[in-house]
Amino acid sequence: MNSKNCKIKNIEYHLPERVVTNRDLFRENPSWDQDEFVKKAGVTSRHIAHEEETALDLACVACDKIFSTSGILRSDIDGIIFCTQSPDYILPPNASVLHERLGLKDNVLAFDINLACSGYLYGLAIAKAFLNTYDLKNILLVTADTYSKYIHPHDKSVRLLFGDGAAVSLIQPGEEGIIDIKLGSYGKGYSHFMIPAGGCRLPRSQKTKLEIHDKSNNIRTSEHIYMEGYALLSLTRSKVVRDVQQILKINALSCEDIKLFIFHQASQFVLETLTSSLGLPKEKVYNNLSNIGNTVSASIPITIKNALNEDMIKCGDKILISGFGVGFSWGSAILEWMG
Repeated sequence: MNSKNCKIKNIEYHLPERVVTNRDLFRENPSWDQDEFVKKAGVTSRHIAHEEETALDLACVACDKIFSTSGILRSDIDGIIFCTQSPDYILPPNASVLHERLGLKDNVLAFDINLACSGYLYGLAIAKAFLNTYDLKNILLVTADTYSKYIHPHDKSVRLLFGDGAAVSLIQPGEEGIIDIKLGSYGKGYSHFMIPAGGCRLPRSQKTKLEIHDKSNNIRTSEHIYMEGYALLSLTRSKVVRDVQQILKINALSCEDIKLFIFHQASQFVLETLTSSLGLPKEKVYNNLSNIGNTVSASIPITIKNALNEDMIKCGDKILISGFGVGFSWGSAILEWMG
């Protein structure tokens, strides 16, 4: 097989127009400890989709932007990889609906992957494999989620953290680009972040709609997101830190060789933990949490785009990206930026 590389040619993203601030949330929930949660979350406002607005809708706008800025035509697209955990339908996949909305040609591969905060890394690995195997030139890696639709309004453990958004990355063959990707999973941690009801294992019923008050006075039902924050933090410390160290070692690189570290924007506390555990200078770790929040699968590409817009990444720079979350799953990649 002729081994090729691939590169991220361009990234565009779209956030919902509706902005929900911490003041809005604390007005709804006056018993919440403002100082404690703002400090740990690091989020002051987030973009939230309207009731009738979906991740697919956000992705369509982001795709329109990428056609406007990349100089490619819709007829140039060879594939769609759509990463989401908030699809429009149980079936068909979002990728099929997006294919129709964009008016793409018939000989385009299109499928969804059901991953969250590690999804961008998995999507890059899949795109690279397709470009290595088939004669493809342009793949759209779409990462979009509207977690707000799965969050109980009185669950402070997650409502402060998450925002909605979509990003689209144009992936093309390239001599440089992705230096290496490592992916991992720890299935024993699956229950630390989940929505218990709504699938075939536990269908929705009157019982699953009953509100539960946990020991921290968070309120949710079995149809809403449940997150065990401390367990996830422990897994991040043990799995992700080691993963980042290993990918650097395998490629004979040190932290000094990396221009910028872009981690999934999980929370301020998680970013500080990773920065400290890896011994990184704070200025080398990008943080855009404050006005965007945790946008799940769209988090890393949005962050890359923001860093590019601020001239923090230039052609030839090496950057390290790392995503981690639901599953428990994770992935890290070293890129030589050639966009």
